[in-house]
Amino acid sequence: MTHLVGIDVGGTFTDVFALDTATGIAKVTKTPTTRPDQSGGFLTGLDAVADVASVTALVHGTTAGTNALLERKGARIGVITTDGFRDVLEMRRRDRPATWGLRGTFQPVADRADRLEVRERTLADGTIRREVDLRQVQGAAKLLANAGCQALAILFINAHANHRNEAAAGAAAREIWPNEHVCASHEIIPEIREFERFSTTALNATLQPEIGHYLSRLEDALASRAFGGSFMIVQSSGGIMTAETARRQPVRTALSGPAAGVIAAARIAEAAGYPSVITGDVGGTSFDVSLVADGQTVLAAQSSVAFGFVIRTPMVEITTIGAGGGSIAKVDKGGLLTIGPESAGSDPGPVAYGKGNDRPTVTDANIALGRIDPDRPIGGGALDVAAAQAAIAEHVGKPLGLSDEAAADAILKVADAAMAGAIRLVSVERGYDPKKFSYMPFGGGGALNACALIRDVGLARAIVPRYPGITSAMGCVLADMRQDEVQTLNASLDTLDETLVAEVIESHTLKGKAALGDISAFANVSVAVTFDMAYAGQTHTVAVALPDAKAPTIATIRSAFEHTYKAAYGQTLSIPIRVLNVRTAVIGERPKFDLGTLAPPADASLDAAARPARQVFMAGEWRESAIYDRLAMPAGASVSGPAILEQPDTTILIEPGATATIDLLGNVIITLDAP
Repeated sequence: MTHLVGIDVGGTFTDVFALDTATGIAKVTKTPTTRPDQSGGFLTGLDAVADVASVTALVHGTTAGTNALLERKGARIGVITTDGFRDVLEMRRRDRPATWGLRGTFQPVADRADRLEVRERTLADGTIRREVDLRQVQGAAKLLANAGCQALAILFINAHANHRNEAAAGAAAREIWPNEHVCASHEIIPEIREFERFSTTALNATLQPEIGHYLSRLEDALASRAFGGSFMIVQSSGGIMTAETARRQPVRTALSGPAAGVIAAARIAEAAGYPSVITGDVGGTSFDVSLVADGQTVLAAQSSVAFGFVIRTPMVEITTIGAGGGSIAKVDKGGLLTIGPESAGSDPGPVAYGKGNDRPTVTDANIALGRIDPDRPIGGGALDVAAAQAAIAEHVGKPLGLSDEAAADAILKVADAAMAGAIRLVSVERGYDPKKFSYMPFGGGGALNACALIRDVGLARAIVPRYPGITSAMGCVLADMRQDEVQTLNASLDTLDETLVAEVIESHTLKGKAALGDISAFANVSVAVTFDMAYAGQTHTVAVALPDAKAPTIATIRSAFEHTYKAAYGQTLSIPIRVLNVRTAVIGERPKFDLGTLAPPADASLDAAARPARQVFMAGEWRESAIYDRLAMPAGASVSGPAILEQPDTTILIEPGATATIDLLGNVIITLDAP
C-alpha cells in the first residue's frame, strides 16, 4: 500500500487528503491548526490518514511564511546596499498606508540601523563604474551579525543588469556570516525596478530562518516515523518545489495554500465540463477569490502581503477579504454592521466552540440559524447554540434593534455582500461576464454561501467538489513541479538580439530542469516563455505568452504582443515596442490520479442518504428542511431546496428555489430555478 498525501495548513484547520495509489480510495481529515508551531497539526493530520512509511510523496501547502510576514515575526535582517540607496525599502513607491490625511506609519522589514551602505556602482546598462570594496562588505557584515541580525540581504543598484559586484559581495559576506541565511537580489529576482527587487529579496531573507527551522522540524519528525518519500512545498504560482528550494527561496510560499486550492478547482471544473470558474475559498479567517478562464489560472507578476511588503514572484492571482467563518461581526460607532477583518481563528474560535470568545462570528450566525448541525460540526465535538445566539443578540441584535433571527441573518447578508463584491472585482471589473462562469466554493464554509452568490452576482451555477473542505490539500497532490526564472532585457523590439534571447531561454531551461531533479519522474516536461512588453513610454506591461518557446523571432514576438494587447485594450498603437523581461517556466507534469475514483459508490441511494429533517432559517423564515449525508448520495440524484447536504468537511446549503444534482464525479451542481 502506497499513498500520495497533500496537507494544507490554514488559519483554523489543517486539511489532509490521502490517496491510496493501489485502490484509488481517498481518505480525508481536518484537524485544528496548532499555533505558533504549525507542525503539530500537520503531523496529527498525517497520522490520521496514513502510515507515514507508506507515503511516497508528501506535498505541503503552508501559511507559515504568510503568517510570519503579517504578524511581523520574521527574523531580524541586515541589509548591505550601494551607497546612497539605504532607504529604498523605506521610501517604497512613495505610497502611504492611508490614502487621505497626513498621518500614517510604516515599519520596513529592516530597521535603518540594520541597513548599511558600501562603495560600489553598476550603471543601468551593466557597466561597472566602481568595483565593490569587499573588505568594506565584510566589515559591514560583521557589524550586522554582532548587532544580532539573523539573516543578510545584499541589495545593489542595477544588479539585474550586471550582478558581478553583488555576486562578489555575497561570496565575501558568506565567508564570515555565522549561518547560511544570506541572499543576494540577483539570486532571487534579477529584474529591473529597484524597490520590487529589494523588497522581494529582503522579505526572502527575513523568512529564511523561520521557514528553514519549520521545514527542518517537519523533516526530522517525518524521518522519525520512517518516511522515505519525497517532501515538496507548494509555491504561490500553483506549482510545487523541493523543500531545499523552499529553504533558499521561502518568499515563493507567500500564497502557498490558496494557490493549491485554485489548481484543484481548475482540474475538477474541467473534468466536470465547466472549464471557466470563479473560485471562492472560505476558511476561518478569509475569503480568497480567483478566476480560471477556459481552464487557465491567472498569474500575477507581484502581490503585496501587507502594506509595503511587496513580493514580485509569479503568483496565482487571488483577491482576499476578511470574511471567513471566524470573522467577527460588530456594530461600529456609526451604527453599521461590519464583518472582519478581525477573526477569532482556531483559538479561541467562534463563540459556539466554548473556548473563551464572546464576540459573534459568521460561523455563529450559521449555527444560530440551524444551518450547521451543532452535533456534527467540522472537526468533531459539539457546539453551544445558546452561547452563539446570546452573543449575536448582545453585540448585534440589541445595538440594531433586531430579533435574534434577524440579527444572525443580517450578519450573513453582510458577509454575502462582501463576498459578492470580491467576485465582481475579479470578473466584472476585469471584463469577464459572470454569466459565463460557474462558481466553485470550497474551504470549510464555502458551500454555505453558494446559492446567495449565484443569485447576487448572476453566476451560471455552482460546482461543489466532492471534498470542498480539503480542496487545497487535494490541490497539493494535483499540482505539477514548476521552476520560474526571469531576466530583464529592457530593449526595443526592433533591435532585440534574437541570439541573446535564445541563450537566456536555454539557460533558464537548464536551471529549471536542474531544480526539478530526476526528469524521468515526470509524465512530461514542458517550457513556457512569457515576455513583459509595452509600448515605448508606457509604465505598465502586458504578459505575452509565446506559443513556441524554442526559437522566438522578432516577428513572432511582435505578432504575439499585438494579439495580446488588442485582446486587452481593443486596439494596437503605431509606436515602438519595448521588451522589458523574459520569463521562463519549466514544468514537470506529475502523474494525475483519476478524479473518477472520487465518484459516489454504485450502490448509493438517496433514501439511505436521508437524515431526519430539521428547522432551518432560510429566505426570511424558519423552514423544515430535508437533510442528507452528501457523501452517501448517488450520482444523478436531484434535491430541491430547502435542504442541507452534510459531510465531515463542510455543509452545503440549498435555498428555496434552488436545485442540487450529483454528477458522475460526485460534484454537487447547484442551479437556481428560472424566475
